[in-house]
Amino acid sequence: MIKKYWREYGVWYGIYFFLSINFLLIFYLYHLPFSYFQASFIFNLTLLFLVTLYFYWKFYQKCKDLHHFIYVKEVEAIKKYTLPSDDAYQAIIQQTLQEHSSAIHSYKLKDKHYQDLIKMWAHQMKVPISAISLMAQTEQLDKKEVQEQLLRLENDIARLLNYIKFSQNHSDFLFEKCRIRSLFIDLIKKNKTFFLKKDLSVTIDGDWEIISDKKWLSFVFSQILDNAIKYNKKGGHIIITVKEGRILIEDTGIGILKEDIPRLFEEGFTGYNGHEHQKATGFGLYMVKKILNNLELDIKIESQIDKGTKVIIEKEE
Repeated sequence: MIKKYWREYGVWYGIYFFLSINFLLIFYLYHLPFSYFQASFIFNLTLLFLVTLYFYWKFYQKCKDLHHFIYVKEVEAIKKYTLPSDDAYQAIIQQTLQEHSSAIHSYKLKDKHYQDLIKMWAHQMKVPISAISLMAQTEQLDKKEVQEQLLRLENDIARLLNYIKFSQNHSDFLFEKCRIRSLFIDLIKKNKTFFLKKDLSVTIDGDWEIISDKKWLSFVFSQILDNAIKYNKKGGHIIITVKEGRILIEDTGIGILKEDIPRLFEEGFTGYNGHEHQKATGFGLYMVKKILNNLELDIKIESQIDKGTKVIIEKEE
């Protein structure tokens, strides 16, 4: 503690002794009685000693209160110090505490959001697992049904992992030449089980070679196709029209309420169809919009109840 005190106040003692030597030199040069200097020096030294005791006690108390504040975060411990410099430090500390409190609150909200998200996705992924488990227990394993449930589980896990990755800004974009038609064909082959189950026909017309991220584009198209399959009618149709600078995906599904369309890209929004069919998480289109923005593409949705939905993806102007 003494070393710390000396580091803070040592310069003043240095000035005092410098002035004392200066006065001694003056007395010597002018041949003044040394006894006068000696009396004055002893008096000032005694006064300096008493002042030092007082300031050291204040310094010790201040260090102790600051140490207490660091570990207990009790602001009252430092409010009694009212020097101008202390006021400035206290203002900084108050601001830092507020920012820290705000950051903790934000972190807790984000943590709760992730917990709710994981719970929701876990509940959704339990459905295909339960279906496979039931088939196994009843010894009625249907190859196509197992394949469908496994594909649904794979898609849900991929969606969850991509959402976490994207929301934490860990999305690794790699731009290269890719053909839109090929991406759709690969996705249709992958999801053919779902197309066959609902007896859906699909048509792809045109092509577009674009420089973009193949992985994230494929994820975007998979979300849109997933919705087109999910909310389509049995025996319905999906038409994909591709041309330079524009992609149109049409379905003959149940459509979307007019009042829900403006909110489709909000995080967590499911709308009437999502609540009614209990199949939506509300994160698919939110991620689609964010990813397309990063890829300098725009998305619009047009829909009519019982007539179907159109999803339009275009290059940003």
